[in-house]
Order: sequence, then C-alpha cells, then structure tokens
Amino acid sequence: MLDSLIRAGTVIDGTGQAARQADIGIRDGRIVSIGKTDEAAKQVIEADGLMVTPGFVDPHTHYDAQLFWDPYANPSNVHGVTSVIGGNCGFTLAPLEARDADYLRRMMAQVEGMPLEALETGLPWNWRTFGDYLDRLDGNIGVNAAFLVGHSAIRRTVMGADAVGEKATPAQVEQMVKVLHESLAAGGLGFSTSLSFTHMDGDGKAVPSRWSDRAAEVMPLVRAVRDHEGTTLELITDGCINQFTDEEVKLMTQMSVEAQRPLNWNVLQIDARDRARFDHQLDASRRAAAEGGRVVALTMPIIVGQTMSFLTYCALQLIPGWKEILRLPVPERIAALRSPEKRTWMMAQADLPETGMLKRLTVWEHYTIGDTFSPANAGLKGRKLGDIARERGQTPTDCLFDIVIADELRTILWPTSGDGSDETWALRAEAWNNEHILIGGSDAGAHLDRMCGSCYPTQFIGDCLRGRRLISVERAVQLMTQAPAKLFGLRERGEIRVGNHADIVLFDPLRIDAGPVHRVDDLPGGTWRLTSDALGVERVLVNGRSTVVGNKTTGELAGRLMRSGRDTYTVRP
Repeated sequence: MLDSLIRAGTVIDGTGQAARQADIGIRDGRIVSIGKTDEAAKQVIEADGLMVTPGFVDPHTHYDAQLFWDPYANPSNVHGVTSVIGGNCGFTLAPLEARDADYLRRMMAQVEGMPLEALETGLPWNWRTFGDYLDRLDGNIGVNAAFLVGHSAIRRTVMGADAVGEKATPAQVEQMVKVLHESLAAGGLGFSTSLSFTHMDGDGKAVPSRWSDRAAEVMPLVRAVRDHEGTTLELITDGCINQFTDEEVKLMTQMSVEAQRPLNWNVLQIDARDRARFDHQLDASRRAAAEGGRVVALTMPIIVGQTMSFLTYCALQLIPGWKEILRLPVPERIAALRSPEKRTWMMAQADLPETGMLKRLTVWEHYTIGDTFSPANAGLKGRKLGDIARERGQTPTDCLFDIVIADELRTILWPTSGDGSDETWALRAEAWNNEHILIGGSDAGAHLDRMCGSCYPTQFIGDCLRGRRLISVERAVQLMTQAPAKLFGLRERGEIRVGNHADIVLFDPLRIDAGPVHRVDDLPGGTWRLTSDALGVERVLVNGRSTVVGNKTTGELAGRLMRSGRDTYTVRP
C-alpha cells in the first residue's frame, strides 16, 4: 500500500520536459510510481487542476541560526522551498570555542542582519565542532538543509582574537586545514569564504577571513575540499559587488581547479544599462572553464525589495566615507546630516569611481517612503521621493535628509532595486539560459529587517505563467530544482523521478504568487522581520510528508540534515 497518492496532477518533473498529467505514488518518503495507478493509498491527495513540481532548492541562504527557533525555515517553506544551502559567505556558527560565542553573535548581527537579541536568546550555543552543530539540527528541521563550513569561524577558532588583524603562521594554517578536514568529514558541504570589503564584524573591523593570505591560507583550505566526496566551494569578493579584477578571476579559477570542485558566487546584478559589466562578470566563468575550472554566478529572477534606514546598518555605509557619519551617535549623526557642507561632501563621495555600483543607492528620486514617525512626515508613506522633492522645490538629497531627520532617522526607505525596463528583463531571460548562471541568491534567513528574497520561487513562476512569460514554466521549474540539485550534487533530489525523495510542491497555476512584503514581530528577544505570504501553494511535501497545506506550515519536522558524501555526490568542474 502507498503512503500517499497524488492523483491527476499536471506534473512538471524538473527536467524541462513538457508537463503531463499523472499520478504519483509515495512510500517511505520516496517516489515509487509515476503514471496511472490503481494501488491503494493511506492518503489520496487530489491534484486535478494543480501543477505538481519537485521541491525548490535555494542555493544561497543563511538559515544557520533561524532553524533553531524556526525549524521550518519560514517563509521559504511556504513558497515551496524544500532544500536549503546554508553556511555561505564564510559565515557559520561552527566551529566554535566558548570564548568566541559573543564575537560570532555580534559578527552575524552585523554582516547578516540577524537581530542580536534573537541570536542571544534563540540558540543554545552548546556545540563546539562543526559536527556538533550539525548534530543539534539533525532530526529537528522541517526542510532539507546542508551547510558549508565558514572560513571566519575556522580562523577565529584557531587564532582567537588574533584572527582579526593578524596573518596566520604556518602552524596556524595547518591547524585550520585540520579543523576543515574534520568539519567536512562530519558532513560539511564544502568551504565558503569572504574577501569582500562589504563584510565588517561587530566591532566595525574586517571579518576574520578578510585578513587571510590568499596563497598561504586560502589555497591550503581550498585544497582540503577535494579530499572529501560531495563537496563544493563558495566565495564572495570585492568584484561581486563592483567588477572582477584579473587577480580575482585568477583566484576563483585557481580555487576551482585546485579543489576540482565548482565555485559559486553571489550575486550577479543584471541591468541592460550596463551590458559591459554583465559580459565582464561572465567572462570570469569562461576564463575559468578554459583552464579546467567552473565558476557559477547566482542571480535572482525577481527584483527583491529592500528597505534602508539611516538609523540602522545598511548598504549606504559601504559608500566611501559614509560609514564614519552613519555610525556616529544619533544626535551627532543628525547634526552631520543637517549640515549643507556635509551633504555636498557625501554626495561627492558617492560619485567617486571606487563607489562603483553602490552609486545607484543614492538615486534618491526613485525611493519610496515607507513607515514614518513624525507629524512633519504624515501622509508621505507610499510616495516617491522625487515627487515630494518637486512639490517642496528641493533637491532629492535635501528632501530625503530632511525627512529622515524629522523622524530622528527612523524613516523606512524602499529604494529601487534594479532596472525594470523591457531591455533588462530580456537580458535577464538571456542570462537564465546561460550555462554559467544559476537561479538563487535569496539570502533567506539574513537581513531580516531589510529584505525578503525567500519568496522568489512563487513570484517567478507566477510571472512565467501570467506575467511577462519570458520563459516556459517547465524551464523556470528546472532552473530552481534540477539545476541547483546538480550543482551541489544532491542525491535523488531535484526531479520527480521514481526512486527520488518525495520533495514535491502542488500549486494552483491561476493563483501562484508571493504576497506583499510585510513586518511580523515573531523573533526571539522581541525582535521583528520582514516576510511574504505565499499565494496558491496548496501543499508542500518534504520526504513524503506534508509540511505545508493551504499556504500554512503544518508543524511536520520531515527535513533531513544533508551531509556531504552521504547525501551528496561529487560534482567536478
């Protein structure tokens, strides 16, 4: 007898093949039949009028902490995500020495926007090795999850406070390699690191991995990865934000070649107004392939809304010179922002060549005003800054700064996240079919007060069915299921195939979409996050068990902690 029978659904199997109507039989968490069946089942799920797809795989998340207080990975789970990859950008919660717990908490709060109060109260912090950390999650999660091993945690474990500001000695590098070997043997998915100027710790200093020597430290760690089955690499560097230098391309290529593993980076911004940058970034992948490596760029298929505030940390602090102002105590910060001379100086800094893509963050006229807090700003919520500036006869800069000062910097701002022109969407569609590009980069589990990228699967599919229709729904599903499963070597996942794990999504093609991003106050320590409800997701199965029904989490802890080698196979460049 079957455990479950999904009857008469329109099956999109993840391979890109045309949809077809079929029944799906499930037993012991696996797909055992596809096609018409008369076998009895304990549970029959009627799927007539619904599309049935593999569960979506999110290749870039930071659910490392959230899974302890929310084992379901909400809201990714309600949007059909059944497998997540964590431990990205070199930031993990293990390995961990007790002396470093406070440092790691403050680092994660700074670089990944996880509320410090949630980190302090929502996790037990009772592990030491990477294997210990994985054991705490094993059997206690509602999605499948795999975790890379982060460079910064390894470096801090071996070097202590010297991990920030000091080069590692040969003996320390040897110890780091040993710790990485142990972590990978315990099931770590691979190695991740950050060499990016964007990443600062809780003390405002460069995170530990940024102090590493590329040849003497990074490469020995990379070479350790090739000794472990089913592993991979992930990197973020300065060029991911601006534009790759020749040295960065050589490093990425060498990392992939030396490890004999693919390397992915996050995130490729696509804008038809700068086609040259798009081609330049992809040239890194072509150059790596010519030398026997594989470099994969992640890109998002939707425009992700992000909030900003002059009160809390945001990307504006990455503009040269701005951090020194935006990290001042609030009264001094307000005084600086009120000064006409300081405003002129700040905008001049934004025009510097080294500001790169960050310059676009200061195109204030396209910002939308979110929540406001003072009588002077009443009625501004939901309005474009450019319109307000014209009404007031001000420059966009003066108008914006006056608004945030009136709110004592608490104003919530929604910047334009990208070019929405037809030309840019055509370029995005072109990118989705490029062998060097993978859909993903949601950062789900991170930047909780500033963005919500976890809703991309439902929004993307809704757009393919009822919106721009730039690619077929079959291809869209393939890009979020089979493609990431193959990059990471996930065993028996990413396709609806007999023998595979029954990770399955059922949705209504007439309604599938993501709801508006909104605030919920449900994090440990009384903190809040942004989220988005799923629309049209009727059911999500993880390993054959229903974890979401009618867009709502059921409470089933059906996820599997995916360990390298056991749950993944080796993917070579």
